[in-house]
Amino acid sequence: MANHSRLRRAFSRTVGHRLEAVAVYLIYGVLSLLPVEAASSVGAWAGRTVGPRLRGHAKVLRRLERAMPELTPEQRRAIARQSWENLGRTMAEYPHIKTISAQWDARIEMVGAEHLWALRDDGRPGICITAHLANWEMAALACHKMGLPLTMVYRAPNNPWVGRLLARARGPLQGFLVPKGRESARGLMSTIRGGGHIGVLTDQKLNEGIPVPFFGRDAMTGAFTADLALRYEAPIVPVRVTRLPATKGGPLFRVEAMAPMVLEKAGDRATGTFAGMARVNALLESWVRAQPGQWMWSHNRWPD
Repeated sequence: MANHSRLRRAFSRTVGHRLEAVAVYLIYGVLSLLPVEAASSVGAWAGRTVGPRLRGHAKVLRRLERAMPELTPEQRRAIARQSWENLGRTMAEYPHIKTISAQWDARIEMVGAEHLWALRDDGRPGICITAHLANWEMAALACHKMGLPLTMVYRAPNNPWVGRLLARARGPLQGFLVPKGRESARGLMSTIRGGGHIGVLTDQKLNEGIPVPFFGRDAMTGAFTADLALRYEAPIVPVRVTRLPATKGGPLFRVEAMAPMVLEKAGDRATGTFAGMARVNALLESWVRAQPGQWMWSHNRWPD
């Protein structure tokens, strides 16, 4: 009986994945036929239409209230809508990553490229950090365009067919992907040990991390960024992505590579790691405060 139950669940999962994949492939195909601005606009419409109707919308508003209590309820609702809209845009732009890469100079306003070149050429391991702001994939694309291949942690979708499509869309990023899980830290460390470079989305919740303040509240934060930087004297280059007002054929994003953060050893290893991640979180918080509607508030960054 148990075997029959498992078979039914496996069958249902397979059929469900196939039906989901058909829908995703159809939407992807339609979006790929549109100009990037039009596809992005469709995604924005979908995001602001569907997002506020999801159960997670109430959590988004609650996170905004706790993070930015100085804002009015109307301002927080506006930021929540903008956040859903940005997420929709980002998803709809995946079919166009290759086009954006090919039209890099026209589509991207690049600032601070010299910091990526220096990281590439200094003969030392290094770390690029970014956050789920605007279309965060542009940070990895910028590193690739500057000749700086990155090893990055990647969480594959539960649906393998969708995963293959997403991998194809992300192909122009030209990075080395490490599956998210227990082996991810080992893969990143191996790259750093070999003198390579890693890319980290440091605003993700990591249950195995350490509590570090973010918007005045402790958030479980991956410690390995600061740990690797301190252990291997690896500079950290923050890469910030900002979505720009849409103009036909004009730049879609500003990608700003900043001067490297060099972490200093202070006290024992745990103290130095905490201090380093506190600096990182403070920087990311300043980015989010500057463009709150472009951050992914739907991510469960804090324990609710």
